[in-house]
Amino acid sequence: MKNQINVEGIRLYAYHGCLPEETKVGGEYIVDVYMVYDFHEAAVKDDLNLTIDYCTVFEICKAEMAIPSKLIETVGKRIYDRIIHAFPKLIETKVKITKLLPPMNGPVDKVSIIIED
Repeated sequence: MKNQINVEGIRLYAYHGCLPEETKVGGEYIVDVYMVYDFHEAAVKDDLNLTIDYCTVFEICKAEMAIPSKLIETVGKRIYDRIIHAFPKLIETKVKITKLLPPMNGPVDKVSIIIED
């Protein structure tokens, strides 16, 4: 059986970017994690140990977003790698990081990256 667990809208303040002000002032980010996982047994047995703990996903995202990087691509790769390591039975994984109000030469609401297998 193929099911999906999503942890969406993780809002974090972080200090990523190539411009000096981005690493000093920081900005708002949203992280979304989509995981395809067979949780049939967990659902039948009502057992958290047989499925993906949302809190663990959140803590991974929070920890990796706290490490300043020039590129959100780098942060996304770190989050992706830690999640697939923490949950080796994942069938598919997708991590999306959205940077709100990026400093650009014009009005842009957001930019985002997606890493998936």
